[in-house]
Amino acid sequence: MFVDSHCHLDRLKQSPEALAETLQFARTRGVEHFLCVCVSVNDYDSMLETVKGFSDVSVSCGVHPLHQDEACSYAELLEKAQRDEVVAIGETGLDYFYSPESKEVQLTSFVDHIKVANETRKPLIIHTRDAREDTINLLKAHKAPHTKGVLHCFTETFEMAQAAIEMDFYISISGIVTFNSADELREVVKAIPLSRLLIETDSPWLAPVPHRGKQNQPGYVVEVAEFIAELKGVTVEELARCTTENFYNLFSLTARKGN
Repeated sequence: MFVDSHCHLDRLKQSPEALAETLQFARTRGVEHFLCVCVSVNDYDSMLETVKGFSDVSVSCGVHPLHQDEACSYAELLEKAQRDEVVAIGETGLDYFYSPESKEVQLTSFVDHIKVANETRKPLIIHTRDAREDTINLLKAHKAPHTKGVLHCFTETFEMAQAAIEMDFYISISGIVTFNSADELREVVKAIPLSRLLIETDSPWLAPVPHRGKQNQPGYVVEVAEFIAELKGVTVEELARCTTENFYNLFSLTARKGN
C-alpha cells in the first residue's frame, strides 16, 4: 500500500463529488492515506472543510514561504496548530528562487514554524529551494531535539539531504524525479537510504511521466513509486512498504487505516 505524503486536495478545485472520485481512483491503485498540506493559515478552515468527510485524509497547518502576503502571527499559527486534527506544521521553509525579495519575512516565518513544531511536538513539512545553508542552519539553531520533519519535493544536493537526515528528518520525492531534466536528482535519490525516504505527488502540480501536462492527482504517486523502485533496484512492494512505514513513523498522529 502507498501513501501520498504531500498533496493539496483543496487546490484541485474540484466539486465534492469529483474529489471523492479522485480519491477513490487513488484507493483502487493501492493508496491508503493522503496528507493534505496547508499553504496559508487564512485558507486552513476552508481546506479542512474540503477534506473533512474523508477518514483517510490528514491535514497540516502552516504558511508556505511563497505566501508571505498571507502571513499570520505566531499566536494565530500556534492556536490552529494545536488543534487535534493537525498532524504536522507547514508547509513552511525558504524559497530564494522565486521570491528572494521576501527573504527576511520568510526567515522570521520559518523560525516561528520551527518553534510551533517544538511546542506542539508535531513534525515540520519544509519547502526549500536555493536556500540550502539558511534552511539547515535555522533548523540546527532552533529545532528542539524531539522535533522531526521532512524536506518535501526534494531537488537539492545529497549533502543537504544528509545534513537533514542527521537531524532526524526524512526526504520526500515527487514526480520531478521522472522528468528528463532530473539526472542530478536521480543520483541523489539513489544515495538516500530507504529508511529515510517518502513519496508524494504535490498535486495538483508536477504530474509524473507519463502524465506530464495533466493536472496531478494522488493516484499518480504510484508512478513515482514505480520509478524510484527501479532507480534503487528494489521491488515496488518493498519501496511501498518502506515509504509507508516511514510516513507513519514520522506523522505519528496519523491514524493508520485498519488500526
